[in-house]
Amino acid sequence: MKRILYIILCSVLFTGCSEDFTDLSPISNRNEADFYNGPEDFEVAITASYAGLQSTGVYGRGYWTMFEMRSDNTDQGPDATGLARQYTEINAFTEDALNEQVTSAWSESYRVIANCNVILDRITEVEMDASLKDQVSGEALFIRSLMYYHLAIGFGNIPLQLTSYVSGDELMQVDENTVLQQLVTDLTTAEESLPVSYTGSEVGKATKGAAATLLAKVLLTLGEDAAAATVLRRIIANYGYELLPSYADLWGVANENNAESIFEVQYISGGIGQGSLFTNDFSPSTDLQTGSGFGRNRPTVSMLEAYEDGDLRFEPSMGATYVDSEGEVVEARHIRKYQSDLAIENDSDINFVVFRYADVLLMLAEALGETAESYELINEVRNRAGLPDIDASTPGTFEDKLLHERRVELAFENHRWPDLKRFGAVDKVTEAEDFITSTKEYFFIPQREMDINPNFVQN
Repeated sequence: MKRILYIILCSVLFTGCSEDFTDLSPISNRNEADFYNGPEDFEVAITASYAGLQSTGVYGRGYWTMFEMRSDNTDQGPDATGLARQYTEINAFTEDALNEQVTSAWSESYRVIANCNVILDRITEVEMDASLKDQVSGEALFIRSLMYYHLAIGFGNIPLQLTSYVSGDELMQVDENTVLQQLVTDLTTAEESLPVSYTGSEVGKATKGAAATLLAKVLLTLGEDAAAATVLRRIIANYGYELLPSYADLWGVANENNAESIFEVQYISGGIGQGSLFTNDFSPSTDLQTGSGFGRNRPTVSMLEAYEDGDLRFEPSMGATYVDSEGEVVEARHIRKYQSDLAIENDSDINFVVFRYADVLLMLAEALGETAESYELINEVRNRAGLPDIDASTPGTFEDKLLHERRVELAFENHRWPDLKRFGAVDKVTEAEDFITSTKEYFFIPQREMDINPNFVQN
């Protein structure tokens, strides 16, 4: 998949052009009017949609800002000037509709959705191999659903656009549950249409397991636990994932797309504009040989304290100190999961892991509620981390114990804020964090969208 991304043409493929422009059909430039004619065109187009996941407003920065920094897992750190100020506001629930990070997440997510909508609209008219048509359609449905899931959880009431936008279309808001119900339909179709796995350069594309994992997460969010359990058992039984023996072996460029990985956003270094920012963004300011470390998305004190003594997940996940260039030990909480050797600043080859098998096991425990099987699933994850079993006699409610386990297992992977909302724990957790001043659950719709669409309302 990383090699496929080298093909990338314009990731804004044909989605922002006016009708007059696309009618011109210049013979020297292929555009929307003469592009979608065969399988090669659709493979290039779906590659553009995958590339959109790399963008700053999506997995590059937007989603960890919305789902990690919004939660009790991370904060901005001591810097509150310039760009950092926007993160500080999000962390403190004081951002407004002009916050550029929120605006970027909104606009770039919808740009990916627009690309997928064009593919889904056009592919039905083209003669091509039926299995390839199903696969590309499934990929587009999965990617579009991934965007809508983040938008619904982050913003609440949003426009649900399922076809290519035509000038003059009225964009109507729908509530979060309506969006999620649509995703159940789309992801069910995607799972049916996608292969179980890929080989060679196609490794990294969306699979049945990826669609099913997101489907299960959506069903849990809707409170449909029995349906979620059915999907999760299907993933475990049929799709070939397994826990790696060592948690440390999940991370680093050499370990990407491993047996536990279900879906990753693929990044490519090499100065071609497709490298990831994570290493520079998350490293302490003097902890890099190449470029600056900004210390963003800093683990909180409560995140540090969440790890039990002897938890083997701590060292691969985060650090509390580092050794500077002069050999001095400096106190600085920072994320380690995305460290890599850089040749160029802000150009890491390291991927972002969106879904992995440990999440599936913990979601099945959630879907089943407090049962002996649920504790077996949780303990399978805990035992890999070098921790003893827990059971019903362990102090705390089942939900508290499970939420804690999800926090330390999936730290810095963009699951914490959706988990807090799904478990009904937002108020309880945010009140305990002194850097949070309010418990507003949803982000403001960006001001530009409010100006263009005055009928939009905030949650």
